[in-house]
Amino acid sequence: MTSSFFAAFFAAIGKYDVVHFHAEGPCVMLWLPKLFGKRCVVTIHGLDWQREKWGKGVGSGYIKFGEKAAVKHADEIIVLSRGAQNYFWKTYHRRTVFIPNGANRQEIRDAVEIKEKFGLEKDSYILFMGRIVPEKGLRYLLEAYKSLKTEKKLVIVGGSSDTDEFAEKLKEIADENVIFTGFVTGRLREELYSNAYIYVLPSDLEGMPLSLLEAMSFGNCCVVSNIQECSEVVEDKAVVFQQSNVEELQEKLQELCDNSEVVDRYKGEASAFICAKYNWDDVVRETVKVYMGVNT
Repeated sequence: MTSSFFAAFFAAIGKYDVVHFHAEGPCVMLWLPKLFGKRCVVTIHGLDWQREKWGKGVGSGYIKFGEKAAVKHADEIIVLSRGAQNYFWKTYHRRTVFIPNGANRQEIRDAVEIKEKFGLEKDSYILFMGRIVPEKGLRYLLEAYKSLKTEKKLVIVGGSSDTDEFAEKLKEIADENVIFTGFVTGRLREELYSNAYIYVLPSDLEGMPLSLLEAMSFGNCCVVSNIQECSEVVEDKAVVFQQSNVEELQEKLQELCDNSEVVDRYKGEASAFICAKYNWDDVVRETVKVYMGVNT
C-alpha cells in the first residue's frame, strides 16, 4: 500500500505524460496521478483478488477495490488473456485491449551447472518453474508424481511470494526425488529449461503464464491444466489435462514418460509455434499504440 502510494505520488508530480500501472492492487492509488491530469494505463496480469494467499478478507477486498478503481479511472486497460477481457466486459461492461506477453527464441544450453549443482542430466527430470503459491497447482503435481512409475526426478524451481508456510508444507510431503531449487536466474535457469524432459504447469489460476511461453520457446514438451489462460496459449502444441484432476495429470505424465517419441514431437513443434504466435516486437508496437491513443 505504501509503495503504491509513493510511486503514484511521484508519478503524479513528475514530468510524465502517461503513467502505466501494473496489477490490480496498485490501482487503488490510480486516482492520484489522475488528479494531476496524467493519462493512466493499467495492465491487468490476472485477477489477483482470487489468489488463495489473500484469503476472503481485507487483502482480497483491497485488491478487488483496486480492480474497480482501474475500471473507473484508467484511460485504457490492457489484459493478457481473452478470459480476462470477457470478465471485464461481463462484470463491468468495460472494454479492454488484449495484448499478451511475448516470447523470444532461446539459445539451448548444455547441462553443465545443473549437473554440478543438482546432479541433473538432459531429459532426467520433470520441471515446474514459477512462484511457489497455492494457485499454481503444485499440490496436484506432487500427488501425481508420487504415483508415477519413473526414474525421472521432479524439479520445482521458484521462490515463495508471501507464502513461506505453504512452501514448507510442500517440502514436507515431497519425497527424496523432488528437488526444490529456490529462485534461480541466468545460466542456471536457462539450463533447467533447456534440458527438461517435460515442463508442467498445473495451475488453477493464471493471468498469462510467462513461464509457459518461456518453456515452449526453449522447445519443451509442456503439460498444462485446461484453464483458458493456458489452453488458449498452447492450442494443440501441448498436453492438456482437467484442472485439479490429479488422476488425469498422473496418467498424462505416465504416458509421456513411457513414450519419448511423443515428447520429441511436441518438443519439435513448440518453439517455432510460440515465437511466431507471441512476438515481443508486436507486443511493444501495440503497447506504444495504447500510449499514443490515450495521450491524444
